[in-house]
Amino acid sequence: MIDLHCHTNVSDNSFSVEEVIAIAKQNGVTHLAVTDHDTTDGLPRAMQIGKRLGVEIIPGIEISAFDYKRNRRAHILGLFIEPGHKAIASLCEPLVEERQRVAREMVKKVKDAGYDISWEDVERLAAGSTGVYKQHIMHALLDNGYTDRIYGELYHQLFSKGGEGRKLGIAYVPVHYVDVHDAIGVIEEAGGLPVLAHPGQFNNFAAVEEWVDVGLVGIEVKHPLHGPKEEARARELAVQFDLVQTGGSDFHGFYSDTGASIGSKSVGPECMEQLKNLLMKRRG
Repeated sequence: MIDLHCHTNVSDNSFSVEEVIAIAKQNGVTHLAVTDHDTTDGLPRAMQIGKRLGVEIIPGIEISAFDYKRNRRAHILGLFIEPGHKAIASLCEPLVEERQRVAREMVKKVKDAGYDISWEDVERLAAGSTGVYKQHIMHALLDNGYTDRIYGELYHQLFSKGGEGRKLGIAYVPVHYVDVHDAIGVIEEAGGLPVLAHPGQFNNFAAVEEWVDVGLVGIEVKHPLHGPKEEARARELAVQFDLVQTGGSDFHGFYSDTGASIGSKSVGPECMEQLKNLLMKRRG
């Protein structure tokens, strides 16, 4: 099995790098792309553990970007990138720092709303991560008895971005994400292959042609948030623009809102062959 989208606790998974790769091995996954949000910090350790356990680790990243032309979020996977590459660090480190600042502000808003949690509680749950995510805040609220799940009504009351009949969350603080064109560019600069992650989640389908022109080479077809309609649309665009059709579980452990396990959205060996052939051509 091949899973080309997976996280660890270096970003927003509840499981450590070691635990994630052990689960992958147990599930029969032979190739696993570790794609933490906006960081490559966990990749050297992941590749070392992968060698020991017999799981080929594909060094990756998922960059939290924004399509400013269409006013919507977009996530770009970078596969086969060089860990620690300065171009990626230069683009993503300010975002990581801003996310931490925003997290402090959100925790303050949650406390001001009457919930008894502390920044220290949340930081402890985020140990090992590059920063605090909303999932860590929800975990602290769960531990203190305010909810029985990470994603539920309380999550929306606190962090909803508004729209779709929902009020803006009382602890919502916006984050300024990087431009999607810059995300694609730095992945290429770091020797990697840019792939559009879960286009159905943010309805990025209309932008695919434009992003192919600036370097996009793949589109995630198989994803826990894609139903038959989204899969079909992604496949259609892949054929139209000669994109590699990828897939992955987007595994987040206890912090998942889909229940998907590692390997549950496996792609076939032909996908890996296409990616590696493309990589060889790009690297001459």
